[in-house]
Amino acid sequence: MGIESSTTTATSAAAIGLREAKKRETRQLISDRATELFITQGFEQTTIAEIADAARVAKKTVTNYFPRKEDLAFDHQDEFVAGLARTVAAREPGESALAALRSSFLSAVRAQDPVAGFAGPEFTRMIAQSPTLTTCLRGLHDQREDALAAALAEATGADPGDITPRTAASLLGGVHRVLFRRIQELTLAGHTNSEIASVLEGEATEAFTLLEPALSDYAR
Repeated sequence: MGIESSTTTATSAAAIGLREAKKRETRQLISDRATELFITQGFEQTTIAEIADAARVAKKTVTNYFPRKEDLAFDHQDEFVAGLARTVAAREPGESALAALRSSFLSAVRAQDPVAGFAGPEFTRMIAQSPTLTTCLRGLHDQREDALAAALAEATGADPGDITPRTAASLLGGVHRVLFRRIQELTLAGHTNSEIASVLEGEATEAFTLLEPALSDYAR
């Protein structure tokens, strides 16, 4: 490959990189402006046109990045849905699914991770006050549980139709639902993230311990 060809390739790669960076910036800008509007005037009351105006983009640009209005509020939903399944897939050799998920959740609590529920009072209140977002959040929990069940089936080599992975996913996913809701409750009650993390450290440990009789060796 000649010098001219190498230069052209590098220039093209740089241009692609800049375009992708611009897309990410535009997506984040739209999401940020939408969240600001949702918080100040309510999710249901906010229109796509208002979001487009606030972000200084066309309405079509908003819907190209976010096909559903709910996607603007839950812009980390892919990470949320896939998180438990990824934890199971990445667990250490000999580590059970329960142990891996417990360790991962406690790490998220210590980091006060927004995906785990530490979203702050304004965002949490926005969800709680919106029937649409509350319903959407339940659906995301369901999707996360389904993804976990698939990961557990693969990890254990379960036969198609085996109810065990789905049952285990329901138990493990249920604990995560309870703890997520607990973080929301404490947030809406006026506690700081640091205070909530302190409470959740003990409560999460207790909640996961309740599953040990059934799941301590599952998917080890």
